[in-house]
Amino acid sequence: MNGKNRKDIKIGSEVYIILKKDQRTGKKSKGIVKELLTRSSSHPHGIKVRLEDGRVGRVQEIIK
Repeated sequence: MNGKNRKDIKIGSEVYIILKKDQRTGKKSKGIVKELLTRSSSHPHGIKVRLEDGRVGRVQEIIK
């Protein structure tokens, strides 16, 4: 499942995000969602989240 819709992402979900510094390379980082930062219901590049370890990025994939 992609991370473009806010309703699909729950706090505590395990996700792959792309950090700002990794946008050019497309390197994904894995983590647990602590906070949803994007207010709108959807975003074409992915919903921005903060992970439990403090990293911030846009969700690319939600892990089931």
